[in-house]
Amino acid sequence: MTPRQRRFVEEYLVDLNATQAAIRAGYSRWTAVKIGSENLIKPDIAREIQRAMDERSARTGITAERVLQELARIAFFDIRKAFNPDGSMKPLDQLDDETAAAIAGLEVAEILNEDGEHTGSVRKIKLADKLGALTLLARHLGMLNDKLTLKGDAENPLTLLVKAIQGTSIKPVATPAFPRAENDDRAA
Repeated sequence: MTPRQRRFVEEYLVDLNATQAAIRAGYSRWTAVKIGSENLIKPDIAREIQRAMDERSARTGITAERVLQELARIAFFDIRKAFNPDGSMKPLDQLDDETAAAIAGLEVAEILNEDGEHTGSVRKIKLADKLGALTLLARHLGMLNDKLTLKGDAENPLTLLVKAIQGTSIKPVATPAFPRAENDDRAA
């Protein structure tokens, strides 16, 4: 691998954008789209990208399994686990891991009386996007059909249209570019 290709691999790992990686690696802006996509299919570069991604995954502990676990925590979160039977919110140190993982934020407002003394507090929790997590999990499991698929020829609308009009096309008829009028004096 050339030094520029090694640089491409390093830059690709930043944002997984082949065009931008090619530009940052020193390739021309005008050819970056082509070079970026070509680099991704070169076996030695593809192997190096995969090796680096595997190494990063091992180092950070971020794996597909862990991501799916976190999505599941959000998707299947039960709000009742964040509250006591009397309706008050549980203290943060009493939340189990699944409940804590589903909380995206916490806002606490202190309530003061006229003398400025603390009389209570209001807590607002912001939950992670449950519907978004469910959508991602459903897509991962193949439950959503996000892609356009063309059916077999028998069901393809374009094929059906062609079959419907076959044999009805109008054949072109040769006509002179400048038709002559009957009383035209020009020599033929």
